[in-house]
Amino acid sequence: MGYKPGPMFRRDAKLLLGVIHLPALPGAPRFAGDLRAVIEGAVRDADALTRAGFDGVIVENFGDAPFFRGPVKVETVAAMTAVCDAVRRASGLPLGVNVLRNDGESALAIAMATGARFVRVNVLVGARVTDQGLVQGESAELLRARMRMGAAHVSIAADVDVKHSVPLGAVALAPEDEALEAVERALADAVIVTGARTGSEADTSVIARVRRAVPHTPVWLGSGARHDTLDAWLRTVDGVIVGSALRANGLAGGPIDAVVAREFAARRG
Repeated sequence: MGYKPGPMFRRDAKLLLGVIHLPALPGAPRFAGDLRAVIEGAVRDADALTRAGFDGVIVENFGDAPFFRGPVKVETVAAMTAVCDAVRRASGLPLGVNVLRNDGESALAIAMATGARFVRVNVLVGARVTDQGLVQGESAELLRARMRMGAAHVSIAADVDVKHSVPLGAVALAPEDEALEAVERALADAVIVTGARTGSEADTSVIARVRRAVPHTPVWLGSGARHDTLDAWLRTVDGVIVGSALRANGLAGGPIDAVVAREFAARRG
């Protein structure tokens, strides 16, 4: 049987996805020494998103900076598997996994083990210059790993012109061309457009260009949404990923403020 994306990946789904920013995990320089506390905090965040009325949750190892350019260590995979399993069981929301900086294969393995619906891959095609150095897409390995793991039910959401990076080469691939490559040649199920940095708003003209390039593929906003702009964005894109704006004072990395999450979701038209 061929792969078919799930209902989250239909056009005009108008999803509202909240991000759980995990603190540092075992092995990372700032790990505080208590994985149980990390899991409990993630479950509280998931509960806040569920009660607020979000449509899904993405778990990412935000606190593990500085990030690896390639595969993460086994302790990171083990810790994220424990966290993601607890989050899925506690919330019941569709779950996505993002292993920073760009370890799509580990994210896929975690998703397969925990029942997550999708993975987010920051660089699926091409090459980007980042603070980790040169990060290159490895879609051939990732798609084959998905089949090898028996994880054909796990979808792939790919960033386009991803934040905290610049393209490699004198002639940069335009975001709409990158989106087309990601969908047609790397088989992405959705594409994500972000601003230049965490929390910064995407360019509406870039969104429009990507939309035209991949008219049958969901386009998600990956950063910069605020409660006062959410309704407008949901008229423009098929899904909005919210991270920083769910925290106190809009600062990435902390726990989700349940009141802010409810107020955010309530602004959906």
